[in-house]
Amino acid sequence: MLTTNSAGKSLTIVIPTYNRKVLLGRAIQAYLAQSAPEAIQEILIVDDGSTDDTAAMVAAIAPQAPFPIRYLKQANKGPAAARNLGIREARSSIILFTDSDIVPGRELVAQHLSWHQQHSEPTVAVLGYVTWPSEPKPTPFMRWYGEHRLFAFGMFRHGQEVRTADLYTCNVSLKTDFLRSYGQFDEEFKTAACEDIELGYRLGKSGLKLLYNSQAIGYHHQFLSFADASRKALANADAVRLFLQKEAGKCTLDAKIRRRSHPRFQVVTWTAITAATVLAPARPLLDSYIPLPHFVYRLFSWYDSNESGLRRGWKKSYDLGSFAL
Repeated sequence: MLTTNSAGKSLTIVIPTYNRKVLLGRAIQAYLAQSAPEAIQEILIVDDGSTDDTAAMVAAIAPQAPFPIRYLKQANKGPAAARNLGIREARSSIILFTDSDIVPGRELVAQHLSWHQQHSEPTVAVLGYVTWPSEPKPTPFMRWYGEHRLFAFGMFRHGQEVRTADLYTCNVSLKTDFLRSYGQFDEEFKTAACEDIELGYRLGKSGLKLLYNSQAIGYHHQFLSFADASRKALANADAVRLFLQKEAGKCTLDAKIRRRSHPRFQVVTWTAITAATVLAPARPLLDSYIPLPHFVYRLFSWYDSNESGLRRGWKKSYDLGSFAL
């Protein structure tokens, strides 16, 4: 049963993890240094079958915390199943989802909780901002990729209501009762791709309202080259295919197909292939600290995704292309 005022005085942080002992330790230490530690009721570390010393690391840090740090372990089932375990185990009225490679800014928890107290309706969720840390210095490609490809933060404004499809579980908080009543993660997704936006679609049908708070900042500790991003897109291909079989994916794909049926699309495609060929000598600059126009990063990302897909036997460009994460 949903209540009319679901915002409490503290929240549960759910962090799924798999063999990221060092990064997870850095993230936990940053939660210990939050500006409002009293805003944290508990941290749930959901270990998705790690084979490193994650358990020992958590056990060593936990006594230092002014709040409970609970370690939960499951067989390797993927982050969707790990977050569902966190939903079942959470003891507070708000859950903040994040990842083990996201190190929170000092105000992250306070910002999430404050917004929930201002917007106590059970359907309201809060999306925070994720960016790269200052060290190692991110390349211009990484900045573009984080703002426009991996996520869509470059299109958002502070305080804006964004699409529920932008429910990124690296930094988002929701009312616990709402999640338990209207939907949890689809455990058919075994990797960290598409499972969050698929849930966002279903929760949106149940009335979810997602507000963007750019001051709830998390730092994504992952250094990516252009080749790394291309490999990531290919590694997510199975998750993309599964997503496209779901209602959320079918709606998205139908819209894409309608756009691609327009004669202009063939002209744009031919022009893009020609441009990628002509600009091929600029490839070494993709990972440099020389900023290139955004269309160059977008062009080569699209081109590489489609070329790789064709080599692997995908017949239609939209099978992977624009859906690569």
